[in-house]
Amino acid sequence: MNELTLPWPPAACSPNARVHWSKKSRAAKSYRAACHLLVKQAGIKAPEGDALLMLEFVPPDRRRRDDDNLLAMFKAGRDGLADALGIDDNVFATQIRVSKETTKGGAVRVHIKPMGAAA
Repeated sequence: MNELTLPWPPAACSPNARVHWSKKSRAAKSYRAACHLLVKQAGIKAPEGDALLMLEFVPPDRRRRDDDNLLAMFKAGRDGLADALGIDDNVFATQIRVSKETTKGGAVRVHIKPMGAAA
């Protein structure tokens, strides 16, 4: 199983953010590039075939968050991850968890597990 920790997605990437499209675009592009670089540096290898993408969102504070909004915020990160692995992100089945713990600045813990692997 491949694991790494990525930064918390920018607030401008939230579907609830009321920002100009160009600000959202810049934030998404920057986050995608940052995630791409971190995945490359971690040396993670692409899974063979379909994979389970387990995301644990560790928020920066105790505010309540919807898991569907967190997944939408992470879209650029998921794209950067797939870019770095040289695969299409449609091979991922995604599982989401929102951690009860918090960390300064927030984080996204990513675990990639091949779907054919025994549990």
